[in-house]
Amino acid sequence: MNIRLLVFGVLKQSLGSTTAVDLPEGATVADLLREVRSSALIGSEVPDLGSIAVGVNAVYVQSSYVLHDDDEVALLPPVSGGSGQDSELHDAGQVFLTRSPIDAHSLVEAAKHSEDGAVVVFDGIVRNNSRGRRTLYLDYESYEDMALKQMKELAAEARNKLSVRHATIVHRLGRLQVGETSVLIIVASAHRAQAYEASRWLIDTLKKTVPIWKKETFVDGAVWADGEPFPAELSVNQAEAKHEN
Repeated sequence: MNIRLLVFGVLKQSLGSTTAVDLPEGATVADLLREVRSSALIGSEVPDLGSIAVGVNAVYVQSSYVLHDDDEVALLPPVSGGSGQDSELHDAGQVFLTRSPIDAHSLVEAAKHSEDGAVVVFDGIVRNNSRGRRTLYLDYESYEDMALKQMKELAAEARNKLSVRHATIVHRLGRLQVGETSVLIIVASAHRAQAYEASRWLIDTLKKTVPIWKKETFVDGAVWADGEPFPAELSVNQAEAKHEN
């Protein structure tokens, strides 16, 4: 059977961007990872796959998942975090990816409602330095179908479990200059405590689970940013990964 393999972020350095892999019927994600490690596919540079997560058709899976012909499998390094605006959400919030500058003021005004007592805004911007190096610009890329799906689920969970009325999540893709907004989260609620809690939970969880990666270009070079580790339930188990060698 034929598997369409997508790779992102730092994994591109050893695997390229996309490829097709032939596997026998009944093969699992673990079998695919073993094939990825083979010299026929990646040459002499073997990537560390112990800390990645795997998405099959835009859904996180474990290494025991059985693959099917024409599955789209994404190998996802720890995330460091284009499309169009989602029209399904209005009063409850907006969720979208964009390659255009984010209009924070308009989105904040749209979030306000007479029943709210608080609107909390997290506006993540590109700073001019990182780890002692001067930043020129950032490039963000994403597994867009899966990222948008995960962002919608986060917004819904914030509303349902954290008792807020409105949750907007917007993330830029492409090249961003210093001072531009990379991610905007807006939470509106009757009470400030829930709004603060939901805002913090949304950005922290987004940074760990939504497949968006950041490449930092400095005056003296460029590097893919180290991502935050995936939650244990999403990552490929380190012991399993070593066993497959």
